[in-house]
Formats: sequence, C-alpha cells, structure tokens
Amino acid sequence: MLQRVMMLTLPLLLTGCLSLDPHYQRPAAPVPANLPQGEAGGNQALSYPDVVWRDYVQDARLRQVVALGLNSSRDLREAIANIASARALYGEQRSALFPTINATADGSRGRALTGSGNATALSQSYEAAAGVSAFELDLFGKNASLSRAAFETYLANSEAAKSTRLTLIADIVTDWVAVAAERSNLAVAQQTMASAKRSLDVTRNNQQHGIASLVDVASAETVYQQARSDAASYATSAAQAKNALDLAVGQRVPENLLPSGIEALGGIMRDLPAGVSSHVLLTRPDVLQAEHNLKSANANIGSARAAFFPSISLTASGGVGSGELSSLFSHGAGVWSFAPSISLPIFSGGYNTAQLNYTQAQKDLYVATYEKAVQTAFQETADALARKATLQEQLAAQTGYVAAAQQYYRLAELRYRQGVDSYLTLLDAQRTLYTAQQSLIAAQQTAYDNQATLYKVLGGGVTAERQGDGVIADKATLSR
Repeated sequence: MLQRVMMLTLPLLLTGCLSLDPHYQRPAAPVPANLPQGEAGGNQALSYPDVVWRDYVQDARLRQVVALGLNSSRDLREAIANIASARALYGEQRSALFPTINATADGSRGRALTGSGNATALSQSYEAAAGVSAFELDLFGKNASLSRAAFETYLANSEAAKSTRLTLIADIVTDWVAVAAERSNLAVAQQTMASAKRSLDVTRNNQQHGIASLVDVASAETVYQQARSDAASYATSAAQAKNALDLAVGQRVPENLLPSGIEALGGIMRDLPAGVSSHVLLTRPDVLQAEHNLKSANANIGSARAAFFPSISLTASGGVGSGELSSLFSHGAGVWSFAPSISLPIFSGGYNTAQLNYTQAQKDLYVATYEKAVQTAFQETADALARKATLQEQLAAQTGYVAAAQQYYRLAELRYRQGVDSYLTLLDAQRTLYTAQQSLIAAQQTAYDNQATLYKVLGGGVTAERQGDGVIADKATLSR
C-alpha cells in the first residue's frame, strides 16, 4: 500500500515546472556603441585586457599595501558578509521546493477492563512510520519563482562585493599616491623656505650696509613667510593623507611601504588602452548588480501571479504497526494515511492584485536603475578617457615649465649678485619656480589618479578575479 501511495504522489512532487515569470530580456543599453572620439577622445579602438590587480599594480610596495587592504578592509568584510547572508536566504527559500520527510515511532501498553467488567486484559500496540507534512505542491511555480528571486538577489550581493573590492583597490592606489604628492609638496615648501630664509638674511645684511632697501627686505620676508606657512600646511596634509590611507587599508601601513615623494614613483601602474566599446561596460560589477536586481524583480512577478491560482498541500505517511514490538518489522501490518488539501483564492480584499501591481512597479524601477547604471558607467569612462588623452601633453608642458623656471631662477640670482637686476626680479623668479613645482606635483598626481580611475570604471580584472582568488563566489559555484 505504501508503494501505491508513493507512486501516486511522486508525479505530483515532480510537477511544478510551470513558470509564470515574464520572459526576461535585457534592456537595451541607452548609450552609443562606442565612446566619443575626437581631440580629447583619441582614435584608438580598444580590446580591453582583463588585468588582475596584481598585474595592474607594478610597484612592489603598493602591491603589498593593496594586499593588506583586501585582507583587512571593513568595507570588504561587510560586503562579503552580505553575500553569505544572501546565499543562506537563497538556500532557505530553495528548501521550499522539496518535501520535509520525518520519521516517527510510537508505542503504547496498558491494562483495561474487559467487556464483562469483572476481568482485565493487557493491550499493546507499536507503530513506525515516515511521512510528509503539509508539503505545498508547486504546480504554478510560486516557490520556484521565489527561489529564482532569492538566487538573483544573492548574485546581486556578489556583484556588489566585487564593486566594493574594485573601488577599494582604486581608493588605496589614489590614497597612496596622495601620500607621495603631499610629501613632495612638503619637501618643495621646506626647500623654498630654506632658500627664502637665506635670501632674507642676505637682504637684511645688504640693507644694513645700504645696498638693499627696506622694500627688498619686505619682499624677501613675504616669500619666506609664505613658504613657512605652506610647509606647516603640507605637513598637516601629509599626515591626513596617511590617515586616509590607513582607514582605506583597515590597518596602519608600515613606513617602509610608503613613498617618499611623487617624483620617484615612475610607472607604478600598468597603462591601459585609451578607448573602449560600451559593450565592455556591461560587465562592470555595478551594472551586473543592477541587472541581477532586475531579474529578481522579474521572478517576483511570477510569484505574485501564482497567488491567483489554487495551492495544493499534501500530508501523507506510511509505515508498519504491530501488537508486539518484536514483530513490528517482521510481521507488522502496513499503515498509511493520505490527506491532500486545496486552497482556492476567492476573496482577498484586493491583496493579490495589489501585490502583483507592486512587483510590476518594482520591475519598472529596476529597469530604470539598470539603465542609469549603464549611463553612469558610460559617462565615467568617457570622462576618464578624455582626461587621459590630454594628460601626457599637460605633463610634458608642466615639466618644461619647471625646467624653464629653474633656469629663470638661476639667471636671476646670477644677475642680482652681479648687480645687473634688482632683487624684485629674483623674488619673481623664486615665486615662479615654487608655483611651477607645485603645479607639476599636482599634474603627476592627477595622472596617477586617472590610471586608477580607468582601472575602476572599466571593471578591471573582475572576470579574472572571479575565477582566480575565490574570495567572492561566482554564480557557477551555486547550482539552482
């Protein structure tokens, strides 16, 4: 008899293949197929290489700092914890697709009066059974839709963690470069302050001997005090840049892993090509996150649609019973029960309709969110590529500006000592050199920041990191 029950229920358990989810189609990307070209956009076509961060970061010290950050960052730990939570919720939701089977064993023994009322008789019974309790047959795919929605939410959290990881790498690089830039600014300010102090002392001595005027002394004083003020300011900025780096990494970065200045960095990052097809942007983690959220909303519509159809629950059990414990499994009689139930949605006060309308509105929301993510990715990449196209020319011009300012200062100092030019010309040359050096440091920092930004906005290394380090689970590791 138990076999008959199982034969009857097994086809029902295997049903539930019907899905009421709307057919999913990825929204068309609301951006051009290629990024704009022109004077700033360049005219190179890109086949973007998938460069993992270890290959992207060329400086050994910076590579160690990034590794520290990936191991210690609280932001990344939080993102990975969100993945674990979403995966657990998916497992919980997916379990509703399968019946819960429980085994029970009962026994009773007692003595009671017989029918004549003047004697007693011993009675005993034993039973062992296995059964399914209140299992909902997923005939219209409600639980399957909810499972798909939970799975897509899990994948969205996984992509969010990849985005956090990518942003963290770029932030660590820019913060590390900021430490180098501020230390260079501090060194230039201190050098200018020392030079200005020597000039001020010479000018004061000349004024006492009637060679220089009080105007010359006052002018020399302004250059010295300005450099002195800048040195104090850059000392603060250098300390704050170090604090920002420590926060991004999640721990204190050792001094031996920090740069002394930006002028000695060289090629700390691998250069990337200058153009990109917008198709590459669709693999960015934030764009994929938006798409998985859209797919989750699409599956929720299927669940809401299924609520309009009947739900069937099954409670069934089968086993053996006997009056003797010793013969329970050898000569016991078969016992079984089968209790299906059906629930028909007749009136819910508009709840089911409202729930369906809500899920459809949520899908519209996530369509807009996805399209905005694609547009944002396009703009960020176009801006970074436009900046990259002019940076080399700017750096070359700025380097030439510093060289010319140094020559101007040397000649002005020589002519002043020979009595050809006034001290005001020397002060102007000194200010020009100071400004040129500061501008070159800023341009160098911008160039390094642009490299880090390009790596981030192009989704650098995401595919390779999925397959390589195992920190963040890939969708292929989780079966539906």
